[in-house]
This record gives sequence, structure tokens and C-alpha cells, in this order.
Amino acid sequence: MRIGVDVMGGDHAPGEILKGSFAALDRLSPGDRLVLAGDESVIREAIVERGLSDPRLEVVPTTQVIEMDAPPVDSVRQSPDSSIVVLARMAGPKDRQLDAWLSAGNTGACVTASQFHMKRLPGVSRPGIAVTVPTFHGPIVLIDVGANIEPKPHHLAQYGVMGRVFAQKLLGIAEPRVALMNVGGEEQKGTAEMKRARDLLRSAPGTNFIGYVEGRGVFDGEADVVITDGVVGNVMLKLAEGLSAGIFKAIAAEVMVIDPGLALRLEPVVRSIYAKHDYHEYGGAPLLGVNGYAIIAHGSSVARTITNAILRARQFAETGLNDAIVAALATMEEVPA
Repeated sequence: MRIGVDVMGGDHAPGEILKGSFAALDRLSPGDRLVLAGDESVIREAIVERGLSDPRLEVVPTTQVIEMDAPPVDSVRQSPDSSIVVLARMAGPKDRQLDAWLSAGNTGACVTASQFHMKRLPGVSRPGIAVTVPTFHGPIVLIDVGANIEPKPHHLAQYGVMGRVFAQKLLGIAEPRVALMNVGGEEQKGTAEMKRARDLLRSAPGTNFIGYVEGRGVFDGEADVVITDGVVGNVMLKLAEGLSAGIFKAIAAEVMVIDPGLALRLEPVVRSIYAKHDYHEYGGAPLLGVNGYAIIAHGSSVARTITNAILRARQFAETGLNDAIVAALATMEEVPA
């Protein structure tokens, strides 16, 4: 399997990206290949510094970089030799030189490049980013978290179907409960478009749609797949990350003040709990709906994040996730693209 890595994307690129890529080699199969795209001199210098001569490492030189704050559409058009665009092109159905690729770079550019070069799967109206979110009742799927900020009702309905397939294939949940994020659980709540999305989800065969879910219900284990627009999903994800980190720090500081000895005894327990709620452990999120496998990692990804993202990319590609998505969407009623 050939997995592409954007060496130039992310707050800590290229150092942490390369470090995470090299660490992944020990956990990949002998026949796997890592295709590192970016500044050739930087990549080869890092390989030499670490004394690596692994034939599973391939370098694809690129000459342009899309900055984290660059406008997505314009940057993709104006930077055809950027690592993001080159990898998306290599992973597209026209070339199919990669089984999957990942980036911690500009999310909008990753989405745009993927849609342009990889195209959409049959039946998909709009791709969405599906994040695995740890909760106290186990991991759930949150879709979308940034690809589509103004979804139409049928986009949300398709997210429910794709999210359900994801939860089955990757999380091992036989009958995922699918819910639509809303301001309340009552039937009369929400906009006309939310109600239309609700009706489409109810009519989708095998979706196991349970209705609306409020924000607090997400972490109470009320659903396995939560559907929302890209704005709400992205804000919710980052709020949860910040709150989780803040709570653990506050607990640690308070215990240290009250009883330093107790703090030392509790440290292994706190670390274990934190690891289960740490986004670095999940690596990256797939852009569901594109014809191939594009994995979007957090902009603040460190080496551990990238290593896990590479392993997840391999997992996505070998599960046949896209074939299952196409089959599931074919059972839905036809809607405009």
C-alpha cells in the first residue's frame, strides 16, 4: 500500500511530520510505501540525519507551499506544484498512484484539492469530514467538521448514511444510532431545512435514525453518529478539545496543592484517562465522499499524531469503506447534486 504524506503542512511542519512518518515505518507492513511530498532537500537531509536507507521511503519533490491561512480555492488553483495538490492528484482516479494520503495543512485546500482531483464517489453530493470523537461512553462519529459550512438537507442526510457506514466499518458498531444535531430534541425545533434533513434521514433504509440530539447529549452517549454543518461541528470539536485539556490541567493543579503525594499516585490514572480523550491518538479524519482516501489531520499535529494518522489512513484504505458508502447511498431517494 502506498500512503502519501504532506511534509509541508501543519503548524509543526516539516520537522514533526517527518519524525512521525519515520516512526510509522516500524508499524507498517514490509510491502507498504510512504511517499513524502515536499521540499526535496529538507526531506533528504532528514533521512540522512537519521541514517535511514529504507526502500519503503519515496520522495516526491514539490516547489510550492499552501500556507495555513491561504484562501482554499485560489491557493489550489495558483499552486499546482504544492504538496497538497500533488498528493491529491496522485491519489485521484486518473493516476491512482496512492492508496491514501494525508495532510495537517490548510483544511480548505485539502478539501478543494481532493474534490477537484479525486472527484466524488457515485451518488455523493458533497463530501464531509468525519472525526472520531472520544466520549465517556466510547468513540462516536461527528460529521461534518469543516468541509461544508452551508449544507443543504440532502447533504446532511448523506452525512448520516456515510457516518453510519464509517461507524460500522471503523468503530465496529453493528447498528450505529444516527442523530441530527439541533437546538432541542422536540419535533418542532429547528429550521425548515433541519426538518427536511430529518425526514430524509428517516426515509433512508437501514440508517437507524433516532431523531435530534442536543450538544450535551453527544457526550452522554445518546448517539453513535452525530450530523451537523461544518461550522457547528468544527466549533464543537475545538471546544471539546480545549475543555478536555483544561479540565485535566485544573484537576492536576488542584490535587498538587492539596496533596502532592496523591498527585504522584494518581498520575498513571490521569494519563490513562487523558490518552483515551486525546485527539492525537486518532491521528486524522477522512474526507468521506471523495473517490479515494484523503485524511485531514489537526493543524497542531505532532509526530505522534502523524504516526497514528498514517496507520489510520492504511486502515481506511483496506476496509473497503468507499465501496460500502456507494452501496448505502444507492438505496437513498435521488436528490439534486
